Amino acid sequence: MNKELVGKIFGCIVLGAIITVIGVVAVVMTALNAEGRVYSLLVAVTTVVFIIYIIGQMFAPQKSRLWNRALFVYFLFCTLPVAGYEISSYYHNSIPVVSEAEVDLEQYKPFGADSKIQKLDQPATLSLQSDLPKIDGATALYPLYASFVQAVYPEKDYDLYDSEVMVSKTPNAYENLLDGKVDIIFAAGPSEEQLLAAKEKGVELKLTPIGREAFVFFVHAENSVQGLTTQQIRGIYAGDIISWDEVGGGYEFIRAFQRPENSGSQTMLQKIMGDKELMTAPQEDVVTGMGGIIEQTANYKNYSNAIGYSFLFYATEMVRNGNIRLLAIDGVTPNKETIKNRAYPFAAEFYAVTAGTDNPNAEKLIEWILSPQGQELVEKTGYIPVK
Repeated sequence: MNKELVGKIFGCIVLGAIITVIGVVAVVMTALNAEGRVYSLLVAVTTVVFIIYIIGQMFAPQKSRLWNRALFVYFLFCTLPVAGYEISSYYHNSIPVVSEAEVDLEQYKPFGADSKIQKLDQPATLSLQSDLPKIDGATALYPLYASFVQAVYPEKDYDLYDSEVMVSKTPNAYENLLDGKVDIIFAAGPSEEQLLAAKEKGVELKLTPIGREAFVFFVHAENSVQGLTTQQIRGIYAGDIISWDEVGGGYEFIRAFQRPENSGSQTMLQKIMGDKELMTAPQEDVVTGMGGIIEQTANYKNYSNAIGYSFLFYATEMVRNGNIRLLAIDGVTPNKETIKNRAYPFAAEFYAVTAGTDNPNAEKLIEWILSPQGQELVEKTGYIPVK
């Protein structure tokens, strides 16, 4: 074996190793990015192509022009799917996410200088200064139970996520209640999974209705469909109805978004579905704080063919941006009057939920919430009182 051949082999090994290391690093970096994972395979293939190109240039230099052309053609073909993917990503990213996160809960903190919570016109008949019940609940109900705090609790800063008055969303609120971390939660009724968890822990949940709320469906503001029947809702979310033209709309496939499992709104949808099985919810990849990627239920994106759902309080806030429109159900539009007279079919009670707390003030607080003053705050906040 002559020295020239040995030099070429050694050069290929060294350059190949360098390119491989660079390629592996690039593959790992793109794999850790939810939107970049599509490039991982492309980077891996490109790494192999570069190694072949180096070998070809080393051992067949007389065909250098051919190798250069082949590499050029490869990159030319790569630009087509890359350009298509980037154009598609730009379009999907341009569609606004319409979500509950649009409501800034900081604006509803009790005792805030510019707080938007509702207040009583006279002093509350209950005043708690010690043994404060620790409370948690659904994000949609935070403006309501923050108003209870403003009326009854001592004035101080109540951190949204670490204080006697928290808002950790329905699934976490139920978990905190079952673990004995809080005394009362304000939420929709528990899901089957949450009831099972309570049974396994030997905990009995006590649900006290404190108000009524509407569960509403919404679509893009320019969708021609004005309303749906209960059966059509079930058909859409079972996957039986797949196009808007089947319910009087245009010829577009229906993008039926859902909410995370055990959230108040997802539990409500499951109750509406009855024995009909829900189709699989749209998913999206999300990068976690540790650099990993998890798959979670996709947030509602306001495509022209989308449908989503929430409770009326949030949906009313969301609708103000003009991008979505609430649907009538069985011919009835959701509003305070149709919730109060029970004409709207998807109206439901929400609760103050306890699990055997030994805090003596927990029951006092719930009794006050059911008093005329507490029910006044329920109504002022935008919900329907139960008394």
